[in-house]
Amino acid sequence: MDDVLLNGRLKREFETIKAMVQIYCKAHCPAKGKLEACQQCQDFLAYAHTKLDRCPYGQAKPTCNKCPVHCYKPELKAKARQIMVFAGPRMLLPHPIMAMRHLWAERAPVPSKPPVASSNRHQRLAQK
Repeated sequence: MDDVLLNGRLKREFETIKAMVQIYCKAHCPAKGKLEACQQCQDFLAYAHTKLDRCPYGQAKPTCNKCPVHCYKPELKAKARQIMVFAGPRMLLPHPIMAMRHLWAERAPVPSKPPVASSNRHQRLAQK
């Protein structure tokens, strides 16, 4: 995954989901004890990275559970929910600042309609 694609709030959002996946994978996946996530969790992270890059809200993206746009495929949305429900409460000890930022972001109002061409991908392509 090319972390250079994401910046600002989207990069922080990806780092949060990455930390949650690592917590989840360490507890649930067969290759426990490794520093890296298993292949299935790495594939999920690559999918999440792509979806963050293409989020229609861009830098004004609300947290996933507050977002009115359902961009994940149903099975991957269920996987994301499972990961977040498990890892969310467990984020406070290993990543307290990240967890508090995420909780604070959940309190922000949700924009009603995504601005036209404001996704990270649109912004990047417009700069070329």
